Amino acid sequence: MARVKRGVTARARHKRVLEQAKGYYGRRKNTIRIARQAVEKAGQYAYRDRKVKKRSFRALWIQRINAATREQGVTYSAFMHALSNSGLQLDRKVLADLAMNEPAAFKAVFDQVMAGATA
Repeated sequence: MARVKRGVTARARHKRVLEQAKGYYGRRKNTIRIARQAVEKAGQYAYRDRKVKKRSFRALWIQRINAATREQGVTYSAFMHALSNSGLQLDRKVLADLAMNEPAAFKAVFDQVMAGATA
């Protein structure tokens, strides 16, 4: 049976890891053993932070809506309760965007929601 030389596959495997480690500091970018650990850890952080990003954006949207509703004299929780009772289907992302970039439109939505809550 012929001897199998593995240089090609090993080099390809190393190359893939080292390309992922491009831009890292020190030996993390050019030593395969250390680069493999660094790339694996980076993947763990990326996986975790894809979930954390969703939490962070939701918190940001809530803060922006809260600031806009408090300017109108109502708390965030009271506004969201009135929004759910009003039947309007607007999510926090859209409301936060309106509050930041279109204050007049947010005010119109706010007035409609609060009118529906008192009626």
